[in-house]
Amino acid sequence: MEITETTYLNSSNGRSDQRRASYAWIVVGLLWVVALLNYLDRQMLSTMKPAMQQDIHQLQSAENFGILMAVFLWIYGLMSPVSGMIADKLNKKWLIVGSLFVWSAVTYLMGYATTFDQLYILRAVMGVSEALYIPAGLALITEYHESKTRSLAIGLHMTGLYAGQALGGLGATVASNFSWQQTFHWFGITGIIYAVVLILFLKSKRRPSTALLRQQENITGKLPVLKGLAVLFSNLAFWVILFCFAMPSLPGWATKNWLPTLFAENLQINMAKAGPAATITIAVSSFIGVLIGGTLSDKWVQKNLRGRIYTSAIGLGLTIPALMFLGFGNSMLSVIAATFCFGIGFGMFDANNMPILCQFVSAKYRATAYGLMNMSGVFAGAVVTGLLGKATDAGKLGGNFALMSVIVAVAVLLQLSLLKPRTNNYKD
Repeated sequence: MEITETTYLNSSNGRSDQRRASYAWIVVGLLWVVALLNYLDRQMLSTMKPAMQQDIHQLQSAENFGILMAVFLWIYGLMSPVSGMIADKLNKKWLIVGSLFVWSAVTYLMGYATTFDQLYILRAVMGVSEALYIPAGLALITEYHESKTRSLAIGLHMTGLYAGQALGGLGATVASNFSWQQTFHWFGITGIIYAVVLILFLKSKRRPSTALLRQQENITGKLPVLKGLAVLFSNLAFWVILFCFAMPSLPGWATKNWLPTLFAENLQINMAKAGPAATITIAVSSFIGVLIGGTLSDKWVQKNLRGRIYTSAIGLGLTIPALMFLGFGNSMLSVIAATFCFGIGFGMFDANNMPILCQFVSAKYRATAYGLMNMSGVFAGAVVTGLLGKATDAGKLGGNFALMSVIVAVAVLLQLSLLKPRTNNYKD
């Protein structure tokens, strides 16, 4: 058989396309570890409270602990839209590397904290540095993955967050065998080393030239950042997405910060057992949820443009009874089953937030849009974290968990009635 130039070029293009497809999944793998560290470093504080309060007495108050957790969320939330704007304009790779390095250094320094005020300042700095990651990381994944693999890719990345949440739960176990100071040191050093790995292997997608960006500015008569905000806030669908992301974030953050405490109180077990039981259960179930939600959504959307929305709504629907049983369950079986159901449902929801956003917002503004979504969700989390601290002191933590099911039900109804996409990948 004669090999023509056309045959050779087609073969070369085929190999090139295969390499690009393979690297798109390598990007997900590289960022999966960053996502793990992102949640691990913030989460392990919640399960190391008993060990830390022996040295820092202010942590003996649940309200003070809620304040410490909430300051991270408020700073993280305020920085999220700014981080999204930065990610839409700058090189995403270096933004991700810098974010990881700084929050890992902060984690390391937390091992040297001796006062509540020092912890408070370090948590605030961590909020700034960690906020830079999620909008940039998710936007980079959507640049590498088209509609047929987008939900699965985002979902697999989200499992890194769940894995970090689970390993954060082991912080109490590690601290009980060594010390909470050493725990912070080890995980901080790990993140710093991995930042070097990203420098070597992570690549950004090619961006438009500076000249082209300036040409766009001259045509629009507005700065890209201001235009992006104007485009987003004039989009009714974006407001609906914003609300439907914020409301489920209330129980989402509640489980991240208070589920170990709920396990300990409802099941009458110590935190060294409650921490891993709560975080590992929800991490494993959420992993299953994103696999189900990502795969189902990517297939469903090929036949029905509302497939991603229906998948997300099914997931949120599962969290409603789960929250009721979490709030009022008092046996190991009922609480574990409720946590498992919540994790699967929330994972299905989590895998589809960015893909749904892509149906209504163009690639130019997605990081900014997700930053605003993240801000709304985190602010909701900051409010609920503080309120649940007071509820814990009053002995009403379980009842407040159950009450959040009503809020989720409202979000599901709005999502199903108002979100009607016309395309799977919106473009200006």
